[in-house]
Amino acid sequence: MPRRFNIAGPCRPDWHYMIPAERRLPEAPGLVEQLGYFMVRAPRQTGKTTALRALAEQLTASSRYAALYFSCEVGEAAGDDFGEAQRAILANLRLGAGHFLPPELQPPPFPEAPDSLLLGTALSAWASVCPRPLVLFLDEIDALRGQSLISVLRQLRSGFPNRPHAFPASVVLCGLRDVRDYKAASGGDADRLGTASPFNIKLASLRLGDFDAEEVAELYRQHTADTGQVFTEPAMARAFELTAGQPWLVNALAREVIEELRVPVGEPITGEHVESAKERLIYTRVTHLDSLVARLHEPRIRRVLEPVLAGTLTSGDSYQDDVQYARDLGLLAPDNPVRIANPIYREVIARVLAGDAELQVQAEPRSFVLPDGRLDFDRLLREFAAFWREHGEVLTAGLSYHEVAPQLVLMAFLHRVVNGGGFVDREYGVGRGRIDLLVRWPYTEAGQRRWQRQAMELKVWRDGEKDPLAKGLAQLDEYLERLSLDTGVLVIFDRRREAGDADSRTRFEQAQAPSGRKVTVLRA
Repeated sequence: MPRRFNIAGPCRPDWHYMIPAERRLPEAPGLVEQLGYFMVRAPRQTGKTTALRALAEQLTASSRYAALYFSCEVGEAAGDDFGEAQRAILANLRLGAGHFLPPELQPPPFPEAPDSLLLGTALSAWASVCPRPLVLFLDEIDALRGQSLISVLRQLRSGFPNRPHAFPASVVLCGLRDVRDYKAASGGDADRLGTASPFNIKLASLRLGDFDAEEVAELYRQHTADTGQVFTEPAMARAFELTAGQPWLVNALAREVIEELRVPVGEPITGEHVESAKERLIYTRVTHLDSLVARLHEPRIRRVLEPVLAGTLTSGDSYQDDVQYARDLGLLAPDNPVRIANPIYREVIARVLAGDAELQVQAEPRSFVLPDGRLDFDRLLREFAAFWREHGEVLTAGLSYHEVAPQLVLMAFLHRVVNGGGFVDREYGVGRGRIDLLVRWPYTEAGQRRWQRQAMELKVWRDGEKDPLAKGLAQLDEYLERLSLDTGVLVIFDRRREAGDADSRTRFEQAQAPSGRKVTVLRA
């Protein structure tokens, strides 16, 4: 069977192209050596299960440990019935041990015990008779909730001093979030996560990272080695730029190119192929992307994402914890400045949040294409202004992310007009009160494919602030310089109470940026 790029379930080296699993968690073996109880966290679809299963197999194969990976997700349906949750987990543990451990390392019959001690009693009995120290990887630990989660964590903490002869030598909790968030999942206050956790014995908290640029290239070159089909350097660079190395996205882009776009094996894969694959992924909103956007209306996520999208600063008692939560889910990049994790997520989030407004846009995209194939951007601006005068107030009132609602309405209009023919790239200027957009439209001239590019900057004028025109012109000037463009568009949404209605305040002006570049200003 030929190997493929995997987007569903754990990777197998004989079935899938993959980065060697042992390289993903290099610190883990040393922590096991220290008889450590520790945490491994990673967003979904980052290769966590693949890495953990491989590590468990390697530890067992070393003849030094009896290591087992199993999932606690089976206990989720039990809710607060902690006895039933533990029985499901122990049944899954025994099933996994039967598959992956030799008979002499498998657990004995578990003794009878009260519901509150089922897990601890079973693990103690197993560790006491196992000829090797036990190492357990409890995946999806954060699928448990309430009393079930509390019971499991407290039993692990209670047995910890008895390791390695009467309790597992090393226990690894694996999930989306850091263990400090488990207090909230077990019934604590989500806004006060700095207080004591029911699991305070962890030695470390490891985060499974994304691929770097060289690992993306290494993965794609495995396909070249197997088939002879080359990913060009621009294609690999664009894939890394679009995904920031998120493993599922890296694999999904390549799979889309090969299995959906069906680029012939004799043809090299280019940056344009990768771009087309990106659009298809966003348009079809496959399961992984849908699972992310389902989080957008959670209060903790909205408190973080709304100022990121609006380009404003925020703070508060829970802000740092909310940022970490969004990072653990994979929505935000793992380092500062606070920003959405990658361009594909940026695009998906914007399209989802602007989706209700886009349904109201009746513009016919083909009517904006000039006879020479270029996009009639002047008409696009005029028609958006007319649309805003008629519908802007109603649409912004209906969007849940109020702080960034006007910008989302404009993006919805652009999505309707540009989608299917061109692309909209976006940057959010956190703390700079701006959103930068680049509309890219392909056309053909003298038999050559060329790109029409139009840069826009979006700003909001709020109560108590001065007119952002001068600052916006300076910021747009920097953006145009970076893009090597001579003209641009500055859109200022006037949200002051004294600004009047949309019909009276929406107008066009002409201005010059500090460098002398010509700028069309739309006040709305």
